[in-house]
Amino acid sequence: MSEVKFEHFNEEWVKRVRGAKASRGIDGFLGIVITEVERGRLVADMAVTKELITVMGNMHGGCLSALCDHVLGTVMYPVMPPQHWAATTEFKINLLAPVTTGVCRATATIISMTRRMAVVRIEVENESRLVAAAQGTCTIVAPKA
Repeated sequence: MSEVKFEHFNEEWVKRVRGAKASRGIDGFLGIVITEVERGRLVADMAVTKELITVMGNMHGGCLSALCDHVLGTVMYPVMPPQHWAATTEFKINLLAPVTTGVCRATATIISMTRRMAVVRIEVENESRLVAAAQGTCTIVAPKA
């Protein structure tokens, strides 16, 4: 498989978001924190809190889906041209194991990217085991002239 080449890398964006916890939005509600960023790869952590545990005793799969959707788009921002934005077009997720405690760590990797779209793979680990695998497509939207 050939390696994806990235024309852009926004260090300022990386400095601004790495380690920061959002105060609003789904990433703020879920407590998602970006811990690592490099060209075409991003890692984010989400603590499993009591607020995310259902009456059945596990975290709802929608929380893992939201984590995957968030990193699917976010991995695009440091490598897109300035003023462009990413929109998730579709993604598929396999929920592989229940989550009850600890931290979920999502690793998003861009496996293909053109000027208009990208395909991203995501793996989510919890307690040293793979709990979700996803893949999705992002549309890259250029600024209006």
